[in-house]
Amino acid sequence: MHTTNTDKAIDQLNSFLRGEISSVETYRQALDRIQDQRVRNELQNLLRSHQERTDLLRQRVVELGGNPSTSSGTWGAFAKLVEGASKMLGVGPALAALQQGEEHRLSDYRRDLGDLDPQSQEFVRSRLLPEQERTHRAMTTLQHTMPA
Repeated sequence: MHTTNTDKAIDQLNSFLRGEISSVETYRQALDRIQDQRVRNELQNLLRSHQERTDLLRQRVVELGGNPSTSSGTWGAFAKLVEGASKMLGVGPALAALQQGEEHRLSDYRRDLGDLDPQSQEFVRSRLLPEQERTHRAMTTLQHTMPA
């Protein structure tokens, strides 16, 4: 039986996991639509980072005795937004939507860190947050280097 704090941590980690699954879905959909090889290479790197975070989060949830989320849940709608933007409007709006997702992930990690047990807080601080900060910076840079 989990303690209330463990259940709360599992719930929060699963929320982070659903967000990361959504990020993976979103990057995959954008990659299906974007032809520019430089942009594709950067997006593939960012996709790998989010995929690694999904794996780490699944592992942590299991370590705490929980069942990891298997889908993006309501975050999947965001992935569909990016897919639609890249189909209809091109690379710029797709990158803007991806940037918005990066900002949201970063905000989530920072805002909800306190809802975790101390070991999970350290896990997020040392393994997830620095990588999220890196992908956020990379997407910001990529978006600003695209021609208008």
